[in-house]
Amino acid sequence: MKRIYRWLFLALLFSSGNVFAQQKPMHEVYSMMVYNFMKYIQWPTDGSGQFVIGIAGNDEMFETMNAWYSGRKMGSQTCVIKRIEKPADAADCQVVFLDKSRSSDFDEIQSRVQGKNTLLITDKNGLGQRGSAINFKVVDSKLKFELNQKALESANLKVASALASMAILI
Repeated sequence: MKRIYRWLFLALLFSSGNVFAQQKPMHEVYSMMVYNFMKYIQWPTDGSGQFVIGIAGNDEMFETMNAWYSGRKMGSQTCVIKRIEKPADAADCQVVFLDKSRSSDFDEIQSRVQGKNTLLITDKNGLGQRGSAINFKVVDSKLKFELNQKALESANLKVASALASMAILI
């Protein structure tokens, strides 16, 4: 029953992107969605210690993620929100959100996380096709997301079918 409620919540969240965008600032919408993505991704190991979420280029989102999710548990790990100042800072993150304002760092950040179990999330058209695992995009005035299955496989991450069914698959 809990799984059904979770799926309904996720469906409402993602299908109503334009409603949330009108009521909440975009950095809050992105923060909620990134955190919810993490619940539907399976990492190869659920070790102890820290689960590091790196934010590159969106200070408001960093502040929101830090206030809302820092210290929360992701499995047996504790969430730590980290500001990515330079591409090398992404190397130890399980999740990296790359804001469109920093999209020029995409290739270098991607090379820093390549071969690691890192979920790379972006919000600029074209970055999904270039290798981002999840890319936000606006379609018909609604916030949607692309899911790059090849990038997820390359990072050895598994996606729940509930999340994949709501995505634009690439």
